[in-house]
Amino acid sequence: MTRYFSTSRPIWAYLYQVTTAVLPQNPIVWQVFALFWRWLDAVVLWAIFIRLFPNRRSFAFAASLFFLLYPGFNQQWVSYLYAHFFIVLFFLLFSWYAMLRRWTMPALILSALNLLMLEYFFLLELARPIIIWISLRDDPAETREKIKRVLKVWTPYLVVFLLAIGYRAFVFSHPGFGYSLADELRKAPLETTGQLIQTIVSSLWQTAFAAWALMFKFPSLGADGPRTTMLYGFVAAAAGALTMFGLWKQAQGQERGGREISWALLLGVVLMLLGGPPFWLTNVPISLGFPANRATLSFMLGVSLFFAGALEYLPARIRYAVLVIVAALASGRQFLWANEFRRDWASQKNMFWQMTWRAPGLEKKTIVLVNEHLLYYADNSLGAALNWIYAPENHTDDIDYVLFYPTNRRNLSLEPNVPFEYDFIAGSFKGNTSQVLVFHYSPPKCLRLLDPEIDSINRLIPDETLLRDAASLSSTAPILSEQTSRMPDVYGPEPSHGWCYYFEKADLARQNGNWDEVVRLGETAFALDDHPNDPVERFVFIEGYAHVGGWKKAVELSVESYKVSKNYVGPLLCKLWDRIERETKNTSERESALLQEAENFECKP
Repeated sequence: MTRYFSTSRPIWAYLYQVTTAVLPQNPIVWQVFALFWRWLDAVVLWAIFIRLFPNRRSFAFAASLFFLLYPGFNQQWVSYLYAHFFIVLFFLLFSWYAMLRRWTMPALILSALNLLMLEYFFLLELARPIIIWISLRDDPAETREKIKRVLKVWTPYLVVFLLAIGYRAFVFSHPGFGYSLADELRKAPLETTGQLIQTIVSSLWQTAFAAWALMFKFPSLGADGPRTTMLYGFVAAAAGALTMFGLWKQAQGQERGGREISWALLLGVVLMLLGGPPFWLTNVPISLGFPANRATLSFMLGVSLFFAGALEYLPARIRYAVLVIVAALASGRQFLWANEFRRDWASQKNMFWQMTWRAPGLEKKTIVLVNEHLLYYADNSLGAALNWIYAPENHTDDIDYVLFYPTNRRNLSLEPNVPFEYDFIAGSFKGNTSQVLVFHYSPPKCLRLLDPEIDSINRLIPDETLLRDAASLSSTAPILSEQTSRMPDVYGPEPSHGWCYYFEKADLARQNGNWDEVVRLGETAFALDDHPNDPVERFVFIEGYAHVGGWKKAVELSVESYKVSKNYVGPLLCKLWDRIERETKNTSERESALLQEAENFECKP
């Protein structure tokens, strides 16, 4: 972490030092922590608008509610990271509020913290003079006098802003993303300008309009189940009821006409436009998908303010009805995302537990490839967990292991004996494609180490994963039978031993040539109230029974697998039985089994 922050956002590192020293490494604590800061941001936002529009309490309530429930950002539960984003945003918001209360020194300090820590909200600081002007809009002084007062109040903040620019330009500059708008404009001015305009329009549409359409994605009884659907309904109903109560409380204040709301709309548009340059100028994509929707954080303020202002032009009853419906649906959408993160976390835990059962230890400098099966985890994030499990004592910047999705790493050759290097900023990895493990994981199927002889033609593995292409690299050589892995406490206690446990242990025993152990584990596995979810999961036991002379059982298991899909499983069984024929002694029982295999599965000699 020290190395990462030395090259990116070093002032922000101090915030992490404080929070990680205070809070335990417990996911629920961090999730509550992140929710607290988002809620507190919404409260401060409400307080700002109450100061600016004291007769528009329902407007202030709506703007803070939209911010709190904004559906364009779905990574709230990546709490260890985004709690710190919301803290920095709090610095900016409370700086505005403190300025309105004339608490100049705290406001300047908080403004500086926002500007120095993070680039996401950097340009939002330029909305400050508009906020000052709005606060003076009812002042009877002449326009020229008001402008002077705005400049007088704004000047110290402008100085801080300019000093922050100097710091970023001359002391520390963000390493960037290898893109220079100025260079692109010099090379192709018309094309680059057109692309920039298209990007701006697209990102404003995505963050301001398409984002709210996401709340109309409802749960499915088939995909989500009755329990999740029922809880969704409860959350939506509760959010709607609370919003009705909040509107009733806020509506007690006297409201005037809609002229002053034009200032709120203007401020909303300005904030949206100021939120985009950190991404537009660096060609960083803005979308509603993971992980790119992190960029919507810069737009949340402006979008929330704009829509809250637009609603003020509707009749009160319609406005309140819209707010209740939006609160209900947006809360339900956030609940469904939370549930997706919960499922992803359960899937990740199962994957790593199964990996440690299959590979108790790993040779250093091993490359692990797996299909992209999790919705909300990038492969480099899973690589950190892999090192945490298999190299817990390594605190150097020389990384022992990497985990990649082949679809994400086009620079990783799928040919053997090719050197490979990767820089994670926080550390670097140097390995070789001759030391690779290739796994396929698609729950409820077990995590399965691919067999290069069989899985290179396994059409049960989707084409888009590229795992069939990578299967030839997969090897058991990097796997150590000695238990060197250690599951961190965050992954919880070891799961109960079901089918996948015995499958993984049997596959490890096969690697070691311990066929009696394979059969023993198979007898236990088949006696469970559980079953394989992939026909290939039976292959290790087919091979085990064949090696100990249990030819009848080997044929029975082969037939069971074949029944799943003649066209898909048949060729795989033929490959498996070719290997069995090569590696077992010639007996009459074997010859009979081989004849049955050739006849049943239409294997070609």
